[in-house]
Amino acid sequence: MESAATVHVISDALGDTACDVVLAAAGQFPEGAIAIARLPKVERIEQVESYLAPHIAAGARFAVFHTIVDAELRRAVDALLQRLNVPAVDLMGPAMGAISALTGLAPLGVPGIIHRTDDSYFQRIACMEYFVEHDDGRGADDLSKADLVLLGISRTSKTPLSMYLALQGYRVANIPLALGIEPPAAIFSLDPARVFGLLSTAPVVHDIRERRLGDGLARAVAASYADPEHIEVELEMARALYRRLGCFVVRTDGKAVEESAAEITGHLERIERAREHRERKGSKLA
Repeated sequence: MESAATVHVISDALGDTACDVVLAAAGQFPEGAIAIARLPKVERIEQVESYLAPHIAAGARFAVFHTIVDAELRRAVDALLQRLNVPAVDLMGPAMGAISALTGLAPLGVPGIIHRTDDSYFQRIACMEYFVEHDDGRGADDLSKADLVLLGISRTSKTPLSMYLALQGYRVANIPLALGIEPPAAIFSLDPARVFGLLSTAPVVHDIRERRLGDGLARAVAASYADPEHIEVELEMARALYRRLGCFVVRTDGKAVEESAAEITGHLERIERAREHRERKGSKLA
């Protein structure tokens, strides 16, 4: 059937969790090394048997990653895969077992529970709406409800980073910085711990802007936009503003959005812990 090696994701929910794990692992191998297929909403072991049968008959190269939360069905799937001698990874069983041993509680055994519309779901929706309303300098006259504010010159990953953080449950505003344009006054009244200055290098920004300019007409209209010397001046202007604000600086060059986001959230968490520690210490002295 399939010519490439395939990882089959089998789940009694949608299989999104397993797909994320497979994609993360596949990123360590050459592009196209594997294909991913999924069998979601499994309720009976017969579904798994009939799904795998033609792949086995064709002599296909494949493995199975599964996230089955129903204990009985998971045992049946494990037994079937062992009997068929199929390489397999159980992503849910050991994780639930470890948490159960840690807490002394039994798993709920409800498939797809992570996708339910709970309070955190609606919080993420609210954060995405806030991001849309405060992207690229919009709504910058009032940033009082922002959990964090990102500043940066053009092409330093402000928008993708804001979107990613919004999906993590943060209300994020981002503000572009440009030569000759004063930043909004609201940023000077913010808690510096909530403000993050994004920096890249002139060559990286130049390459991105070059690709964005495209044809000759665009270059004629925005001649200095991708000029390395002009970009270096912009970056120095941004550095000066960050020093003035006393904000945390994040380098985005050579990093995935997830890495920059982790750096930001880690800093926020450290600040919060330090402040809580000072408050506890102060209350004891009082």
